[in-house]
Order: sequence, then structure tokens, then C-alpha cells
Amino acid sequence: MIAPEVRKKRSLLRSKRPYENPEDALSAWQRKNNRINKMKKGIFILPSLLTLTSIFFSFYGLILAIKGQFLWAGVLILVAGFFDGIDGKVARLTKTTSKFGVELDSLADVISFGVAPAILFYTWALEPYGRLGWVVAFVYVSCGALRLARFNVQTLVIDPKRFNGLPIPAAAGMLATAVIFFEHLDIKPADYSIFLLILTTVLSFLMVSSVKFHAFKDLTLVKEKPFSSTVGFVLLMSLIAVAPFVVPFFLCTAYVISGPIMTTIFYIRGRKIGRTTFSSGSVTTLSTNAVDAEPKP
Repeated sequence: MIAPEVRKKRSLLRSKRPYENPEDALSAWQRKNNRINKMKKGIFILPSLLTLTSIFFSFYGLILAIKGQFLWAGVLILVAGFFDGIDGKVARLTKTTSKFGVELDSLADVISFGVAPAILFYTWALEPYGRLGWVVAFVYVSCGALRLARFNVQTLVIDPKRFNGLPIPAAAGMLATAVIFFEHLDIKPADYSIFLLILTTVLSFLMVSSVKFHAFKDLTLVKEKPFSSTVGFVLLMSLIAVAPFVVPFFLCTAYVISGPIMTTIFYIRGRKIGRTTFSSGSVTTLSTNAVDAEPKP
């Protein structure tokens, strides 16, 4: 007597019976095709839902900023940044990238990382400056929108490993973590109002500048040293868990400072390479002229 498990395995190996009627085969194929299309539509909607979730959290943070709950407004902007970061990755993993998704993501970034942090910073620190305060906030939003437009145009031109200018999510993260840092330590923004005004202005012009920032898309180091990379990631998460309202501020500060430092290093290296090439070319030219000047026998 054959066991039930063996019977199931044998039934899987049997070929399907051919349809006696061609119409039945066609209807079965149509049903299967409809199921696949429905699944594809669901996957296509997922990245857009993540983008809309990012807009939801940033808009709610905007409402809290107007109500004066600045710390949680900053936290919600960071949460919006998390969803903005994973929507593109989900779209690439599911192979559902589209022009619609790119445009929606750009519009969401203007709201989540342009308008929301600008209003948060204005109501928190820049409002005492009056007209100058809202003009600085407006310049931040404008530079962020210009940064996104330039990024969409230069996607296929610039180096994918580096950003051309400060990314607007990083600028928003800098403003949000600054608010969280000050509010957590009960530091009054009025005591550092000039510094905060200059910070907003500097971030605005960094976004539209040609300063290079690391894009963290090159995973060569992670592939070469996976164990060390994992340990470093665990240590970083541990630091954030120990001081979640302090460590993100210093991480964002380090990233903002890294751009000008990296650009300066590239500029110095480029000049050295140019001088070396020029010197080698001059030596070659001189030696060629010397050979030509020798008397021929």
C-alpha cells in the first residue's frame, strides 16, 4: 500500500491533462493572465503608497509645528525621510519604476523636505526676525525645489556615486535633528538665533552648489568586508539607541561637513594630477626637441 505522502509527490510529477475543448484552454489562460496583471498592479501601487505615507507624516509634522510641538514635528520629518528612502528601493526591487513614480517622488520631496522643515524652522527659531526670517525660509524651499529639478535633469549625466549638491532630504534632516537636539536638551533657540539663521542659509546654498556629497550607492566596501560593515552598522544603531535625540544631529552635521571636505580633496588631487601631467608633457617635449636638434650624420 502506497503512503499518502508518496501519492502527493507522484501527483505533482504528473503532467496536466490537456483540455478537451480549445475554449476551455483559452479561458484558463485568460484567468491566469488576469491574476498576474492584478498582482502587477498591486506591486506598482506599493511604491506610490510609500511616497504618500512620507507626505502624510511630513504634513502631520507641519501641523504639529504650527501647534508648537516642535520636537515631535522634527521626529515626524525624519520618519517621512525613512519612507522616502525605501520607496525607491522597493520600486527597483519589484521592477516597478516609472516616470509617474519619479515625478510623484519629486513633488513629495518638495513638501516633506522643503515646505515642512522650512515652516518648522521658521516657527521655532526664525519668526523673531520677521521679514528676514520668512525670506530665509522661502530661500530654503526655493533652493530645495531647484535642487530636485536639477537632479532630475542630471540623472544620466553626473556620477551616480556622488550627489551634485546637498540632497534635500539631508538638508531637512539637518534642520529636523537640530530642532530635536535643542528641544531635548532644553536649549532656547533665541540664544543661538544668528547661528540658526546662518545654518538655514548655508544649507540652502549647499543644495544648489556643485559641492560633491557621497551617495552611499557604492556597496564595494560592504561586499569586500561584510563582517566589518555589519559590526559598524550594529555599533551605529547602538549609539542611536543610547541617545536617539542627540546622535542623529551629529551624524547629519558630519554628513553636511563631509561634502566641502571631499570636494576640497578632489580639487587638490585634480590640481596635482594636472601639474604632474603638464610636467611630464613638458619633459617629453623638451627631450623630443633635443633629439631633433642633434646634428644628423
